[in-house]
Order: sequence, then structure tokens, then C-alpha cells
Amino acid sequence: MPKMKTKKAAAKRFKITATGKIKHGVAGKRHRLISHNAKYIRQNRGTTLVAEADKPRVKSWLPYGTK
Repeated sequence: MPKMKTKKAAAKRFKITATGKIKHGVAGKRHRLISHNAKYIRQNRGTTLVAEADKPRVKSWLPYGTK
């Protein structure tokens, strides 16, 4: 059987933790932050986990995980 291909865009955007959860960056942090209040900017700092409903789809994009 040939190897499955990894979606390279997904490999750049998601990381799989040691326990199998999937981390991703939060949207809305790049520009136009002056129109958002401090609470929005503070809460969107760092990374968050992918929702349980989206996990199977993201894992199908990363058949061998990420490095």
C-alpha cells in the first residue's frame, strides 16, 4: 500500500499533544486589534484545543501526526 499524504497546510497549523489532543492557534490576533477590547486580546493569547466534533476531521488530515 502507498503511504497516505499529510495535508501540509494542516501540518503547519495544528500540533498533536502527548495525550492525543490537538492544539491550534487562535484566530483574530494579527491585525485590527485596536477595534477589540483588552479582554478579547487577552483571552485569545496563546493556543486552544480543537473541538471534539472537529477532531476526527483534523486527524484525517494528519495521518502520521506532526513533527
